[in-house]
Amino acid sequence: MRKTQKKLYDNEQLNKLIVVNKPIFRSSNSYLNEIKRKYRNKKAGFSGTLDPFACGCLIVAFGQYSKLFQFLKKTPKTYRAVIWLGTTSESLDIENIIDIKEESKIEETLLEKEIKNLVGTHEYYPPKFSAKKIDGKRAYQLARDGKDVEMKKSIMTISETKFISYKHPFITFEATVSEGSYIRSLAQILLKKLNSVGTLSYLNRLNEGEFYFQHEKELNPLEYLDLKKNIYFGDKSYFEDGKKIDIKYLKIKEDGDYLIVFEEFFSIIHIENKEVKYLLNKVLL
Repeated sequence: MRKTQKKLYDNEQLNKLIVVNKPIFRSSNSYLNEIKRKYRNKKAGFSGTLDPFACGCLIVAFGQYSKLFQFLKKTPKTYRAVIWLGTTSESLDIENIIDIKEESKIEETLLEKEIKNLVGTHEYYPPKFSAKKIDGKRAYQLARDGKDVEMKKSIMTISETKFISYKHPFITFEATVSEGSYIRSLAQILLKKLNSVGTLSYLNRLNEGEFYFQHEKELNPLEYLDLKKNIYFGDKSYFEDGKKIDIKYLKIKEDGDYLIVFEEFFSIIHIENKEVKYLLNKVLL
């Protein structure tokens, strides 16, 4: 058993950054386990949880790269969504449909106008059936267990929208949004403006910032780090051994987080009050 497990994960130390295409009706954690097995690497993580109902772009990092998520260019995010008019759902998607009724057609010019008017900042309640954490548990887990879920108001910013099509009773549109936005809630904001009822029948995350699904193409993390490069003039062995770095050997001395790149590895440092600290050291390329 131990030999089999060792063979299964013989690439455990491999550093890799990819984007996978999470299928519908799979939790992000469940799909990550499948990806781990595929690449035979148990040290992996993902960024930006997708609800089970949603599909699309999911950033996955293996090895040391799994520590980079907070430094990556991951916003804004773009989603393609389909609203099913006349459908009522407890989860605001097709997982928990309560009722389906015939809904009046909407004038397409009005629809295009209201989708365009979504651009801006909105105060809203996230869906009870969502991946948002409440006391350490996912809200959708509590909701599925029949427990009362009290969601706190949140704010989302919509920077761009695009009307795609309207084939009654289905409306397709795209929205580029800030971190922490819920498209199911945005759909309800739109439906309220249209004086209509509906729920999402499809949701696909097209990108997270500069990350797009490219058939799991291996990405160079240096091209996706949202950090300013600094230059180190001292002895490289100080970084190799994790020794304290003197600020006088750095080109930029202002407070902030910086990227230091060497031929074989890179490090991320933090400067504050002329003191230099490692945030991540010796991440192998």
